Amino acid sequence: MIEQQRISQLNEKEVQKENSYVLYWMQGAARLRFNHALLYANELSQQLNKPLVVYFGVTDDYPEASIRHYHFMIQGIQEVYQSFFQQNIRMVIAHTDVAKGAIRASCDAVAVVTDAAYVRHEREWREFVASSIAAPLIMVESNLVVPIREASFKEEYSAATLRRKIEPQISFWAKEVPPLEYEGEYYNGPFCLEDIYDKDIDILMNHLNIDKSIPIVKNKRGGETEARKTLDYFIEHHLDGYSTKRNDPLNTYYSELSPFLHYGQISPIEIYLEVNNTAIPDKLDFIEQLVVRRELAFNFVFYNPHYDSFDGLPSWAKETLLRHSGDAREYSYSFEELKEGQTHDVFWNAAQAQLRECGTMHNYMRMYWGKKILEWTSEPRKGYEIALSLNNLYQLDGRDPNGFTGVAWCFGKHDRPWGERPIFGLIRYMNDKGLMRKFDMKHYVEHIEKTCNITLQRERQGQLF
Repeated sequence: MIEQQRISQLNEKEVQKENSYVLYWMQGAARLRFNHALLYANELSQQLNKPLVVYFGVTDDYPEASIRHYHFMIQGIQEVYQSFFQQNIRMVIAHTDVAKGAIRASCDAVAVVTDAAYVRHEREWREFVASSIAAPLIMVESNLVVPIREASFKEEYSAATLRRKIEPQISFWAKEVPPLEYEGEYYNGPFCLEDIYDKDIDILMNHLNIDKSIPIVKNKRGGETEARKTLDYFIEHHLDGYSTKRNDPLNTYYSELSPFLHYGQISPIEIYLEVNNTAIPDKLDFIEQLVVRRELAFNFVFYNPHYDSFDGLPSWAKETLLRHSGDAREYSYSFEELKEGQTHDVFWNAAQAQLRECGTMHNYMRMYWGKKILEWTSEPRKGYEIALSLNNLYQLDGRDPNGFTGVAWCFGKHDRPWGERPIFGLIRYMNDKGLMRKFDMKHYVEHIEKTCNITLQRERQGQLF
């Protein structure tokens, strides 16, 4: 039984009983396991005695997405397609404008169920579809442990303010979800969209007119199976030690689950239950990141209409940065120089190389990376735009609430005022001396050179020796 608080009807339309199928518009939760929206669609299918059909729309113009992002996403969709076929459920992967495709897919639908949306354009898709179709559009939250409005009814100031609200609720919402058991017929009737599925991902990708300038990450594969393997590996090898070792850029004591969460290929509830079921004390720090910090990011993008711009920062942060925007900069770099990692700072260049070549960046280095962009650009608004653009361009899970929030944090979001200094004003400061004091940065640089197969220029040898 799906909790009522996860469910909302986005229009006031009646069930179209004379139509042929229940449609599940899959978009944010690309999985069969722990998928509340899918289970709700299946329940409707059984109640109305109609077959279930699944629609997934692939558009050429998803904001700031490239072949790197599409490739990982479609690997997951290929697996889901096969899983649905094994369950006797028809799935259609359509090359289309996502919202217009959902409207067409709804042409003979009794009712339409979809997963929840949090970022602007995905919410607009659902609003547009809800106002355009004859059937009810029902949205079911499945990608957060605590539903967004149950966690808080407003934008939270910090992790501390959300933590007080969300922690007491976790045990109520983090429940086992039964596996999908579809008992209906396979819908073999007419459908308004062409299915572009192919087992060969290259053939499937050839349908798309997308940015191919950013190469795929060859050692990362999308899908539910890989997500589970990644979770199991993390619990077995890296959960014990997570608390003390995760901040060291040379260590791999982090989960690597973020891309799978971003594309909905694994549920945060499944992760929580698996981790919490261990006796490893470090699990508490991981759960803080998985639930409190991650859902703080969703709170930010859901309640702040300017989450993707400098204007989304708290007033004190904007004021102090603008007050210091004319301060002299020792170093100043263009977007292209930053993109190519052509700065005086080998640590920053290494972090950017990992982002550019591998589609990821160590979390601690991401903070340093963002702070230096603020320091090295001509004014803070421009720095904010560059940081967000580079994150969204290269990060495998770019355009995620965590990405928007991570950039905003570097500019003062979810933080407090610190001691005033040039350029940063009251914003928290980070420098290379702090990195060298805490970590073995010489070996970090060598590690990035080896894994990314590049050679980094060491213009400032003092950073290393």
